Amino acid sequence: MGQPHPPFRFAKSRRLTRGIRRWVTAAAGSLALTGGLVAVGPQASAAGLTQVTGFGSNPGNLSMYAYAPQALPAGAPLVVALHGCTQNASDYYAHSGWPTFADRYGFALVLPQTSSANNANSCFNWFEPGDSARGQGEALSIKQMVDKAVAQYGSDSRRVYITGLSAGAGMTANMLAAYPDVFAGGSIGSGLPASCATSVSAAYTCMYSPPDKSPAQWGALVRSAAPAGTTSWPRVAIWQGTADTTVQPANATELRDQWTDVWGIGQTPSRTRSLTGGTTLSEYDDASGEPAVQVYSVSGMAHGLAVDPGSGPEQCGSTGTYYLDTICSSYHTARFWGLDGAGQEPGPGSLPAPTGLAVASTADTRVSLSWNAVPGAASYEVYRAGTKVGSTASTAYTDTGLATGTAYGYTVAAVDASGAVGAVSASVTATTTGYTPTCHTASNYDHTVAGRAYQSGGSTYATGSGQAMGLWNTFTTHTLKQTAPGYYVVADSGCSA
Repeated sequence: MGQPHPPFRFAKSRRLTRGIRRWVTAAAGSLALTGGLVAVGPQASAAGLTQVTGFGSNPGNLSMYAYAPQALPAGAPLVVALHGCTQNASDYYAHSGWPTFADRYGFALVLPQTSSANNANSCFNWFEPGDSARGQGEALSIKQMVDKAVAQYGSDSRRVYITGLSAGAGMTANMLAAYPDVFAGGSIGSGLPASCATSVSAAYTCMYSPPDKSPAQWGALVRSAAPAGTTSWPRVAIWQGTADTTVQPANATELRDQWTDVWGIGQTPSRTRSLTGGTTLSEYDDASGEPAVQVYSVSGMAHGLAVDPGSGPEQCGSTGTYYLDTICSSYHTARFWGLDGAGQEPGPGSLPAPTGLAVASTADTRVSLSWNAVPGAASYEVYRAGTKVGSTASTAYTDTGLATGTAYGYTVAAVDASGAVGAVSASVTATTTGYTPTCHTASNYDHTVAGRAYQSGGSTYATGSGQAMGLWNTFTTHTLKQTAPGYYVVADSGCSA
């Protein structure tokens, strides 16, 4: 997917102070979509999606759209879904798959919509304290929509949930922190920790290199945003693609640290298992043994929302710009919240996780693994970075066709005679031998976004070597040679791979 815009110049607006802020924040707000500006879809008018007016004072200048299945009973749940930048309520409604489950499980949907009047890229202003804090701006407008929907549809105020994509996910995290008394659960798709940014410059830092705070520090930001004395917290699902260059995958780790700390639980998963679409699910249980925090890591997925078009019971949505064909995130999130009426996500097969997973040997393009046998196992599945790469009846496996000098993570699960896959083992990392140098010519900005360089104080430095490369912009170009994993040197005089 394309790279996000670098910062650009200020421009005038109808209201100078807010206008300047909104124009400059377009770059930061573009986290919801990785590329530059794309054509905004039609205003929310999809069949079944209707605009609701008169929902309150609306200090955030948002529009409210809603969908409710026919004959929706009183006391049904309510889901709030926040779109990403350059998108709108209709776009999210059409692609995310949430209407499918509103019909299947019986709940109402509210889809808030912002516009270019609020932000040049139609992003929710997740990085603005005046729009993301309790009782202010866009956050208050969303809360007023919840109140309106609860009254209009007779929704159960104890079962209100919120989800979002990217900038919508950043706002989701802030809403969960500011209104834990309103939301029973949340789902953060390619998003940021709550209160990660309170300015444009901080937004860039969060997107590309999130602060490595301790769980307690992250948790304190949530507790300070919530009403004093809060002791009950929402259950949180975190979705992140491993190939996301707009919101770095490290954000999922910081989000996990934040919400596990809020719940008072550790950062070691209670269980880890593999799902379809190259997805690894890690769950963190509360004191009662129920998952309080879930982390879904989607191998190879870029920036966007995970969907899985089709008619199967676990499929949903349609592909589009930043709606990526991997796994139906809405299905798994709905089950995590218990919207299907059957409780939490189903557990794995009964077989325990294999123990003793170890790297037997490595070569330039090959990794050999071994592990201890599991009683009752008919076979074993082997996963690389969460994606199944092979199956074997023995307790050894060799993975081939790999890149040289590259680290790979592996897990293994036992399969019983009925085909049920058991719990996934602890992971092990194997690094192939050798290294093939590569050459990259690009602007300093693009080098930084790709991770080949980093910026500090407006200047750019090569990752690994730390060599100075000049100003961080799109006009200064260098050639970098990668001589080892994570190590680049300036090679403007000539570079041969």
